[in-house]
Parts: sequence; structure tokens; C-alpha cells
Amino acid sequence: MFHATFLKDIEHALDMRPGSIYAAFGNKDGLFQEALDYYAQSSLTELERILANHQSPLLGLAAFMRQLGGIRDKELPSRACMLVKSLLELGAREQAALDKVEKLLASMETRFTECFAEAQRLGELDCDLDANRLGRRVQAEVMGLRAFAQRDVDSIAVHALAEDMATSIESLRNNALAH
Repeated sequence: MFHATFLKDIEHALDMRPGSIYAAFGNKDGLFQEALDYYAQSSLTELERILANHQSPLLGLAAFMRQLGGIRDKELPSRACMLVKSLLELGAREQAALDKVEKLLASMETRFTECFAEAQRLGELDCDLDANRLGRRVQAEVMGLRAFAQRDVDSIAVHALAEDMATSIESLRNNALAH
């Protein structure tokens, strides 16, 4: 992705001249970091939109997972997460971009963790459960689901996995409310 893209490719895709790219972004790395920010902000905005439509943070997270199940139904250049792909591809030569990826992934994990902590505050989640661990688990599930959707699998399989993940989150709520 990053290494395989040349400035000439970017110039052509954006219909920009090199001087315009340098003036706007500094260099290819600057443009890439802007793209990472945009991607992460778009993902976070979508999560916040879904959470705002649910009174329960756990039901909101479950709805977010279900929404991700439709990823194969969309025309996208890639279904895999740009942040994860970058995490796996970038090396020490691109340390600034790698640091950015780590920061952006950490912010998503933090947001998931905050949902679990809020659910505990509302009495919808057992306080003995580790909100940080649950936040990490959801992030790993999101990353895994997006990677799975990149494979040559049908949409029904992706929807089914997302449904399983959503149901798992809802069961945490149901267990707490039953006690």
C-alpha cells in the first residue's frame, strides 16, 4: 500500500501537480498521515452516530457490530481496516506514520472501553468485568471481522459473524440485568 504507491500515482489519482501536493501535505508521508486521520475520524464518527441512537452503550456497540456485518455489501477498494493494514506494513523507516497508526488504534480502543465503563456505571454490565479487556476484545473483533471480509467469502457469512459478536455484547448486558 504505502511502499507500492509512488508520487506519480498520487498525482494522477488526485489530478494534482507535485508542487500542489508538497504545498498541501509536505510529502507522501504527510498525505498518508492525513488519509489515516480522515479514515480514523470517519470510523469514529460512524461509531458515535450509532451509539447516539441507542440509550444503552452495550446495545449501541452491538448495533455497530451488526452494521460492520454489511461491509461486503458495499463497493469499497478494500474491506480490511486501513489502520491495521498500515500497522502490518509500515516499518521503522515510517516511524512517524506508525506512531500515528498506534495512536489512532489506541483512541478507538479507548472509545470501546469507555462504552463498557459507562455500561458498568449504568448497571448494565457486571462491575467485576474488566472494561479495558472488553474494549480490547471488541477492537480485536472489529479488526478480525474486517480482515475476514477481505477474503473471498460471501456476505451472509460476514453478517453471521457480526451477529454472533453483537449477540455476545448483548449477553453481557442481559446477564447483568438478570442479577
